[in-house]
Amino acid sequence: MSKMSDMNRAPRRLPLVCRLVLGSCAWMLWIVVIGCATNPYTQRTQFVLVPDSFLNEIAAQQYEQVLSDPKIVISQDPREVEPVKRVAARIIEAAKHSKYAETAKQFDWEVTVIKDDQTKNAWALPGGKIAVYTGMFPIAKNEAGLAVVLGHEVVHALAKHGAERMSQALVAQFGMAAASIVLSAQGLSPELHRLALQAIGLGAQVGVILPFSRRHESEADYVGLLLAAQAGYDPREAVRLWERMAQASQGREPPEFLSTHPSHQTRIADLQRWMPEALVLYQQAPKAPVADLPSISADPPPSVSRSANGQ
Repeated sequence: MSKMSDMNRAPRRLPLVCRLVLGSCAWMLWIVVIGCATNPYTQRTQFVLVPDSFLNEIAAQQYEQVLSDPKIVISQDPREVEPVKRVAARIIEAAKHSKYAETAKQFDWEVTVIKDDQTKNAWALPGGKIAVYTGMFPIAKNEAGLAVVLGHEVVHALAKHGAERMSQALVAQFGMAAASIVLSAQGLSPELHRLALQAIGLGAQVGVILPFSRRHESEADYVGLLLAAQAGYDPREAVRLWERMAQASQGREPPEFLSTHPSHQTRIADLQRWMPEALVLYQQAPKAPVADLPSISADPPPSVSRSANGQ
């Protein structure tokens, strides 16, 4: 009789917190399944939730905001603009014949040179918006070095690295919210609750988000090297570029495990490992004309911004 009573008894419902966590896990598993893509060069599985159209629109707005900033001086000097546009055109053309061809052909490419001799930077946004600061010229040194820089930055846009980082951030925020529910149910004091969430957040940053960013940088180094070689630029200039970059940084790099970028020495070792593949492409490509980039002033004029914008 008691057994029959037990069988007829309604099943116990899980506590609310457990149901919330299980529901959260099921939702996260669903978005992981629908958000997966594959990088055509490295075969790395990518997690992308953000539509291209949305990210391209945001990037175009950001680009216009940067260029309309009164502190920004857009170079009109042909000695600075022409080599940048010449190199960018060859990199873009190589991208249109690469494994990213479909995406590259859809981008609305635009290239701007920003007159800021103190900012060693260049970037490419989703949708094909490119900016090069004149402070990058001494590091790039020549058009082959600039091709390596632009190849790297263009790959960030083509490979949807920005969309990946945004997707990871969205999932991390969702995970933190679920963790907060669980910790609250454990009866922790507000102070312990806050410290536990901080520890979880730090673990996500160091253990997931930063390594993903370093993986993006290495991927951009690798595919960017191939694009530069395919565009007719000697890929061996990439090693010399990063040697100059290391010299310019004067040892001020953070520890690699706390950095979004690989160390200079790691990058140089990786480039040397990838060099045979890049040299094959370079030998098959029509060679690009290479000239030194223009020299820049030691001190910026008062009207030039010293701020940086970019990845």
